[in-house]
Amino acid sequence: MTTAKDSPALPTAPALTPLRRARERFLTGLPLPDDVPTEVAAAWRRARFFGVPHDLTEPARPAPPAGSALLTAARPVLERLEPPLSSGQSAVVLTDERLRVLWSGGNAPHDERCPDLSEREVGHNSAALALRSRSRAEVHGPEHFLDLWQNVSAVSVPVLAPENGRILGTVTVASGLCAERSPHPGAALAEATVAAVEAELLTRSRTAERVLLDAYQQAAARPGTAVVALDGRNRLLNETAAGLLPPSALEALERSTAPNGPNGPNGLDEPHAPNALHEPHGPPGPHGTHGPPDPAAYALTLPDAAGTAWITQVRHRGAVIGVVAVVEPPVGPPARPVGPLRVALAGRSVPWRHATSRAAELARSLEPLLLTGERGTGKAFLARELLAARGGPAPLVVDAAARPATGAIDGWANTSADGRTVTSVTDRPLLLRHAELLAQADVASLNSLLDAHPHAPLLVTYTPGTPPGPCLQRLLDSLAARSVALPALRERPDDIRELLAELTPGPAPGEPPLTWTLEALHALERHPWPGNVAELAHLVRSLAARRTVGPVRRAELPDPVREGPPARPLSPMEHAERTAVLEALRSHGGNKARAAAALGIARATLYRKLRAYRS
Repeated sequence: MTTAKDSPALPTAPALTPLRRARERFLTGLPLPDDVPTEVAAAWRRARFFGVPHDLTEPARPAPPAGSALLTAARPVLERLEPPLSSGQSAVVLTDERLRVLWSGGNAPHDERCPDLSEREVGHNSAALALRSRSRAEVHGPEHFLDLWQNVSAVSVPVLAPENGRILGTVTVASGLCAERSPHPGAALAEATVAAVEAELLTRSRTAERVLLDAYQQAAARPGTAVVALDGRNRLLNETAAGLLPPSALEALERSTAPNGPNGPNGLDEPHAPNALHEPHGPPGPHGTHGPPDPAAYALTLPDAAGTAWITQVRHRGAVIGVVAVVEPPVGPPARPVGPLRVALAGRSVPWRHATSRAAELARSLEPLLLTGERGTGKAFLARELLAARGGPAPLVVDAAARPATGAIDGWANTSADGRTVTSVTDRPLLLRHAELLAQADVASLNSLLDAHPHAPLLVTYTPGTPPGPCLQRLLDSLAARSVALPALRERPDDIRELLAELTPGPAPGEPPLTWTLEALHALERHPWPGNVAELAHLVRSLAARRTVGPVRRAELPDPVREGPPARPLSPMEHAERTAVLEALRSHGGNKARAAAALGIARATLYRKLRAYRS
């Protein structure tokens, strides 16, 4: 690889000479001087991180974006500029919001043009800087990363959508290296071009709104038809659609028109590419029902069993300006809503009722749900209860603690022939336990699945512990909006007695049921239960197996439960000492004199230590 020292001699402005030397040091691996602007040094480092070669001569040439609404609006303005540009020494370049070149004209310096001006492809440049800063930006000579732009000065201005201020692209004016770094002599031309393009966009948007409204009114003319019109910024729905569609269905329709949504890489700017959840047409039913109202419509299955939306793209002047969706209600009985929880998940405390009611509310939808909480809090029991109450096919249960989840996830989600793209998911819910133990490959598969199908019927349990890695954190972040944290048992001691009644196994014929003395109940309610409900269930089963008659007394409880938690945090030495004392007391039936003798200490010392643990 050549370095900047091997580059041909370039015209040098006095103010840029130190920066040119600094760039040469950077490319040869030497430390940068302190006087290099911070933003320029950071841009050079990003280019090196992205692997951009500074001596790039043949940039990648991706397929140009098709059907750009920005180019359609800007073309009349740019074509008026082309004649004067052809006789000068400047070039004008129009890019989209991903910095792909849509149009270029004029005389670029040495005709060194690139079809993609993103930093990942060509390093630091004015278009990338304008996109990031949302304002006019200039880059001169050695501030660029590429060798071929060392004698180029450029100024770029972002193009903003007049309705909402979203960046639609950039306009760049490039020329030979300016004697003075700023202001660029083409700055006024770039700003005037952007102003003219934005004015044209505003005029077209008003006309487009009228076209979309006409399409909506035509679709809604038939009585009883549920119709929604969307343009990526606004939505219009009639009374029938308002009564039929839940919020999740409206969100799914809006996502179909959002930038980078299912309609294509540029949202409404590109034609729709059908996939497994978007069929190009459906089988017509009797009298034309259950089929597309328009031959060009495609089907979108809405979440929460809201039905099927037949979506037709509305075009104006060659560009997609919005969609009109005609919604068919679901055929057959509606999905059974989640009913009340069974007594297996007993509890009447405020924290528990709040968590379970929130989970039941979220579970009414078929969208993903995340249950978090300490080990043993009942996440898996609650998950099964919610799935059973919702009805439908039996869930596919995958426990990451027992086996790798890759095969099960791949069987649940259908992928493309190359195995890289998730094309659809089955209707069978997936219950994924112990997500914190998933292999990184499994987490990546789930992230890809949720990117493609955010409404997949997925229920995940997660036990917080060690900090999650970036891949798992991304999965948790994507599920955070639909997550419920179950409270630990120590946070709801009022539920202990009700839980005991449900966890206690039924007595054998002719035997009395297991009961508890008041002292034993108080001890159970004071215990912190690090293992939560699972620990309580184990204790109840253990006592029930060896009980014969009479209520369970406090003395029969395990030492940590019987003695209760220490009144203050103990050091490791004190904790080990307390454990030994409690074990000695248990071995000698609570007789303190015998326990002290077994420990080799005086009885007064034993009493003093017990008081110290409780103070």
